Amino acid sequence: MSHFVCPVCNCELMLEGNVFRCRNNHCYDRARSGYVNLLMSQAKKVHGDDKTMLLARRNFLEKGYYKPLLDKLTKIIIRCVKNNDVLLDAGCGEGWYTDNIYRELKSRDYNVHVIGIDISKNAVELLAKRNKEIETAFASVYKMPVKSESCDIVLSVFAPVCAEEIKRVLKRDAVFIRVYPLERHLLSLKKLIYDNVVLNELPNRDIEGLKLAESHTVKNIINLGTNGDILNLFMMTPYYYRTSQSDKGKIAETDKLSTETEFGIDVYRRL
Repeated sequence: MSHFVCPVCNCELMLEGNVFRCRNNHCYDRARSGYVNLLMSQAKKVHGDDKTMLLARRNFLEKGYYKPLLDKLTKIIIRCVKNNDVLLDAGCGEGWYTDNIYRELKSRDYNVHVIGIDISKNAVELLAKRNKEIETAFASVYKMPVKSESCDIVLSVFAPVCAEEIKRVLKRDAVFIRVYPLERHLLSLKKLIYDNVVLNELPNRDIEGLKLAESHTVKNIINLGTNGDILNLFMMTPYYYRTSQSDKGKIAETDKLSTETEFGIDVYRRL
């Protein structure tokens, strides 16, 4: 049985061959790569991160520059997880974190059902191709096609957070883990590009109905030794699309860069 629900009537979806079907006979084909489109939008536009940004992120993350964050996140999840839990990555992107967490849990013999959703069709396709055992859907975090009170852990890594949806899908006393950049994250990269640099704005950490149980920081200096790695880091951030061609040229001329990586991790419990 799928943990997804029909975006039209909210009834449970059953997978029949390569078709997800609810009792009201609403049907959704599973793509060849393995994801299902459950986004209720008729707008003919590209949603979420584009392929350029996603491939840059995948190539950068595969080098291990953010592994300290992944390791800390995985340790927190291992402390919280139980057999037969449901873990939802709400805004999974191309799935580097989702896939690595899944594989670590499996290596420790945890039987955990992992779900990944994202507003970018390109992103969920990459995750679906990467790991066939993760249930993957093209969907919005603001209207998640997931059963109410069905998730033991919800994860949000640099993704928008819809508090009402998070609370809806969490079981009682379940865990929500949020990862966000701290004020000085990638400060030296920004100094390379821009004349006037501002610190990152921190999110509002108060979420009604959820109790902040613990907080962690992961801080490091990464040393990028090739222009390709620097360019991938730049292209996987929103800065790439907000930067003039002349400022982008500063990246093209740089072969080495040391920059800060600073992350906050907040762990909430549903009241």
